[in-house]
Amino acid sequence: MTKPRNWASGVIFASPHSGSIYPDWFMAGTRLSQEVVRSSEDAFVDRFIEDAPEYGAATIRAQVPRCIVDLNRGADEIDPLVVRGVPRHPLNQRTLAGLGVIPRVVSQGRTIHDRPMDRHEADRRINSYWRPYHHTLSALIAEARARFGQAILIDMHSMPADALSHLGDPRPDIVLGNRHGLSASARVTEAVIQATKEEGWKVRVNSPFSGAYICSAYGRPGRNVHVVQLEINRALYMDEKTITPLPQFDQFVTAISRVVRNLATFGSSIAADSGIAAE
Repeated sequence: MTKPRNWASGVIFASPHSGSIYPDWFMAGTRLSQEVVRSSEDAFVDRFIEDAPEYGAATIRAQVPRCIVDLNRGADEIDPLVVRGVPRHPLNQRTLAGLGVIPRVVSQGRTIHDRPMDRHEADRRINSYWRPYHHTLSALIAEARARFGQAILIDMHSMPADALSHLGDPRPDIVLGNRHGLSASARVTEAVIQATKEEGWKVRVNSPFSGAYICSAYGRPGRNVHVVQLEINRALYMDEKTITPLPQFDQFVTAISRVVRNLATFGSSIAADSGIAAE
């Protein structure tokens, strides 16, 4: 977590799926190569927000990879096919698909582990990684509300190009999710739409991704806590097979940095409109 020297507004940029530290104990427990397990990682997204503190916004970036524990899932979204002894209570669609808080699969449905893990290992991962991240995020949102009367969280993600194939052409470059208005106001959502469209990107809202756990858990527009999930088409900046930057990577980083700057500035304007001075 990084707070700017002069936090100009209650804007926070998060990257919960860009963790890329794969411990030996994890790799020893899977038959998949590191290249394959990285397919579910939001590679490079943490770099897209690293300049946010210079623009007066805070950041929080994951260290743990998504395939070890998914920070954009609830701690109770546990897959009984992954963890022994978990009741087969009604599961949501994400968990049924193998994408619970401890994922069963990476992209293209490739199974991470050959056998279920004990509950104590699941609890260890949740307590070691999930809870500290959400404790920090909750505190950051609470501080933003206390200081500025608002919190605006832009939850940054990337999406595989093949996840958009069913949409036909032209495929979107950006998909924004606000849970159909439940996690962010129309004003905040429109600001994100405009900031991304200004870069010439094709933008869709709430289709095919409307926002997952972080949007639902934290987004409370009636209390001035707004959460927008921002998904970026990986084909814009990386080779998905090799997980390496494309030649236009630096150009893309410059463009997304403008989006970050514009949204940080927008957050400041809302705080000013409300009569709450930045500290």
